[in-house]
Amino acid sequence: MNYYNEIKNKLIDNEIYEKVKDYSKERNRIITYFEVGKLLSEAGRHYGKDIIGEYSRMLVVEVGIKYNDRTLRSMRQLYITFNDEIWKPLVSKLSWTIFLTLMPLKDNNKMYYYANQCLINNLSKRQLQDKIKSKEYERLDKETKNKLINNQNTLVSDFIKNPILIKNSYDYDNISEKILKKLILEDIDGFLAELGEGFCYIKNEYKIKLGDRYNYIDLLLYNIKYKCYIVVELKVTELRSEHIGQIQKYMNYINKNIKSSYEDKTIGIIICKKDNKFVMDDRIISRKYELI
Repeated sequence: MNYYNEIKNKLIDNEIYEKVKDYSKERNRIITYFEVGKLLSEAGRHYGKDIIGEYSRMLVVEVGIKYNDRTLRSMRQLYITFNDEIWKPLVSKLSWTIFLTLMPLKDNNKMYYYANQCLINNLSKRQLQDKIKSKEYERLDKETKNKLINNQNTLVSDFIKNPILIKNSYDYDNISEKILKKLILEDIDGFLAELGEGFCYIKNEYKIKLGDRYNYIDLLLYNIKYKCYIVVELKVTELRSEHIGQIQKYMNYINKNIKSSYEDKTIGIIICKKDNKFVMDDRIISRKYELI
């Protein structure tokens, strides 16, 4: 088999396709690069590692300058990294720049998580880089990672990061609950993304009446994917037992007075400076916050 001619013809066909079929050229590019990567991998086994350097010198002259040694090695790595059944549904749905961003991660489970995030949220390269930089995958708990690996059903609480990163736009050293809430509301989209998929903002300081007294829920959210309300309480201290009792009352109120019969039970999230991990109610999630 003449590997070089096969590779050259595929790349030439791709160049022509990019000029004619703009709507699907990215999909064609990935399929072409994947097939070229396979040929490069096979050629390397027959002719040695230096064959990529030899091919790239000819391709730069005959097809285009972008098909240099580095690009060919990336194509081969694309095939080696993603030549697995689990990746087949994703390979033609992501862009070349996204794959270039994913490949240095090495860990297959981590790459698969971020690849799915790209599909679900239509992430740009920059947005993907921000997620990777914030160590989003590493901030998921072990149980969630195991569910993803084993393709198990997930809960609304599974993708709430720990710690939750909150932008400190004003470089506050010491903050109150009021300031913490202000920082969250100023970047509400970023905060909701820290909680996971499907979270929507309803209101802050949500007024409810317990007995003869009015109380105020720090943040009331809703999750459209899991069809449930979420009560969020903010604490700038370590988690205390009274915090749990407080949020349980708020959750019970929402369940009794707001929640419809077709919706799931209300979830509570306590965001605190330090998590003592003694929450026994599986409807309540405690998470630390970290200012960035």
